[in-house]
Amino acid sequence: MSRPSPEWIAALPKAELHVHHVGSASPRIVAELADRHGDTPVPKDEAGVAEYFQFSDFAHFVTVYLSVVDLVRTPDDVQMLTYEIARDMTTQSVRYAELTCTPYTSLMAGVEPEAFCEAIEDARLAAERDFGVVLRWCFDIPGEFGVPGADETVRIATELKPDGLVSFGLGGPEIGVSRPQFKPHFDRARAAGLHSVPHAGETTGPDTVWDALRVLGAERIGHGTSSVADAELLAYLAEARIPLEVCPTSNVATRAVASIEEHPVRQMREAGVVITINSDDPPMFGTSLSQEYAVAADLLDLDEVGLADLARTAVDVSFADDATKASVRAEIDAYLAGA
Repeated sequence: MSRPSPEWIAALPKAELHVHHVGSASPRIVAELADRHGDTPVPKDEAGVAEYFQFSDFAHFVTVYLSVVDLVRTPDDVQMLTYEIARDMTTQSVRYAELTCTPYTSLMAGVEPEAFCEAIEDARLAAERDFGVVLRWCFDIPGEFGVPGADETVRIATELKPDGLVSFGLGGPEIGVSRPQFKPHFDRARAAGLHSVPHAGETTGPDTVWDALRVLGAERIGHGTSSVADAELLAYLAEARIPLEVCPTSNVATRAVASIEEHPVRQMREAGVVITINSDDPPMFGTSLSQEYAVAADLLDLDEVGLADLARTAVDVSFADDATKASVRAEIDAYLAGA
């Protein structure tokens, strides 16, 4: 079986469901933000930023990530970042993306929630007009800030609720950050019509995934890497059709998985679990959604038809409206037919 070429993969219409807002900032964008603000450990040139994005472990990644978050200090920074991320997505034929945004950390950097929501919405509308990329938002709790951060995040999500907001998540470190403490916040978000998409089982065991499912009402699981250690959990995920948002290169970069060859995505798929392929924080991990599709082709022995199926799955389990789903699916089908 021949592998699809990088050019073919880059042109395949795609949807991405697990990609972070600030974590999508390319070295070009980060260097510009660092230059704007000056007082930061983040380098002010692209090459320096690329070197800065080398992590020893997950804790180091969080430290670097938060230093980049600190660069997004004004509504103009938020708007520029969001619009430029959409521009970068067009180079890989991303048609739809659910960006995980963390309004609480922007608030800590000085951007008021109302201004934050206005900035991302302005960028969303401009990106769809200028690039044809449909953006939607997941507002996530930064786990490292505990219940206070969760209180403010759910308030912003349910009281301001920008038009593009579709889901509510939980990110940041998992170790020492129990999922059940956030049950009231997820209950409130779900009551407001938002979908539940917490991170779980990336750097902790299967119990964290069970908590996300049983306590937080997860409809998709961010990462879920350790699910393969629990046969009962895999069977449940498969039977309930709870998708895993798999990010192979990210898992290796943060040392959640020892090597790409040891990534458990094949075991997930063979157990019948619905999987989607995503890039997480692509510039920080030296990857892209297209590169993750190439990795998936190798790990899962997929040809062009198989990768197109992966792309359709992401569309199908997204929180896009029916018209957007039909449009992107039609693009995938037409592209494959013309291959």
